Amino acid sequence: MLLRIVKQVFSYVLVLLGLSILIFIIVRVMPGDTARLALGARTPEATVEALREEMHLHDPLYKQYYYWITNALKGDFGTSIISKRPVLEDIKSYFPATLELVVLSAVIMVIFGILLGVLSAKYSGKWQDAAIRIFSYLGVVSPAFLWAVLAMLLFAYIIPILPSSGRISEFMLSPAKITGMYTIDYLLEGNIKGVADSLKHIIMPAVVLSFAGISQAARIIRSSMTQNMDKPYALAEHAYGIPENKILFKYLLKPSLNSSVSVMSLNIAAMVGGAFIVEQIFNYPGLSRYCLQAMLNKDVFSVSAVVLLMGVVFVVMNFLTDLLITFLDPRVRYTKVGE
Repeated sequence: MLLRIVKQVFSYVLVLLGLSILIFIIVRVMPGDTARLALGARTPEATVEALREEMHLHDPLYKQYYYWITNALKGDFGTSIISKRPVLEDIKSYFPATLELVVLSAVIMVIFGILLGVLSAKYSGKWQDAAIRIFSYLGVVSPAFLWAVLAMLLFAYIIPILPSSGRISEFMLSPAKITGMYTIDYLLEGNIKGVADSLKHIIMPAVVLSFAGISQAARIIRSSMTQNMDKPYALAEHAYGIPENKILFKYLLKPSLNSSVSVMSLNIAAMVGGAFIVEQIFNYPGLSRYCLQAMLNKDVFSVSAVVLLMGVVFVVMNFLTDLLITFLDPRVRYTKVGE
C-alpha cells in the first residue's frame, strides 16, 4: 500500500515537471519578442529591455527555465502587467472566489449526480428513467455558456429571483477576509443576511458549472447499478425481503461508485478550468476570469502561473481519486504493485 502511494507521488511529480516545461516553452518560445508582446508595441525600449533582463531572455533556454522554475517554487511568478502587483498576490486574491464556486458546484454535482443515477437505475425502462437520461444527454452535449445564458434569462429577467452578476449586492459590505470565501466568512462572522446574499449570487453559476458533471455521474452510476442489480448478492437481498431503497443505497451504491468516482473527481478539477466562461458571463471575480483577462492582455506572468496552478489542482485531484478508489475497492488495495 505504502509502496503504491510512493510510486504514484513520484509519477505525479514527473507529470508536474513535464507540465512546467510545456508551459515554459509555450510562453517563451512563442513567435516574436515575449517581452515586447507582454508590454505592447508603444512601450519604450528601455522598459522592454528591463523586462527582458528580468525574464533572463538573453540567457540560453535551459537557464531561463532554471530561473523560472526556481522562482516559481519560491512563489515568485513575477509581477502582473495588468495589476502591477506580484502574481502570487493576485492569485491569493482571486483564487478563494473560484474555490468557493467550485466547492459548491462539486457538492451539487455529487448529490444530484448520485440521486439521479440511483433513481434512473431504480426505474430502469420507465418514463422516469427516460426523462433522467434525456436530461443527462442534454447536460453532456450542451456547452456551459448555453446553460448560463438560459439560466440568466430565466431567473434574472423573466422570473427575477436571483442576481445575474457579482459576489454580493452593492449595499452589502464585504466580510473580513478569513478564508476569502464570502459564504464561509459571513458565516464565521455570524452574519446570516450576508450568507444568504452570497448564496443568492453564487447559486446560479454553481448550478450551471455542475450540469455536465451531474449528467456524466448520473449516466455512469445508472449503468453500474443496473449491471450490479443482476448480481447474485443483489438477487439474494431481494429474496430476503430487504427494502429496495436500502438495497440501492446501502448495498448497490458503494460498488457502483468505483467507476464514477474517477469521473466525478476529474470533473471537479475540470471545473477550475471550466469556470472561465461561467465567471465571464456572470461577471464573477474569480481566478478563471482573471486568467482570461491576462490572456487577452498578453500577461505572460499571470497566465503561466494560473495554468501551472490548474495543473497542480488536476494532479492533486488525481492523487486523491486514486486513494479514494483504493479505499472503496479492496481488489485495488490488495493488488501488488506492478501486477
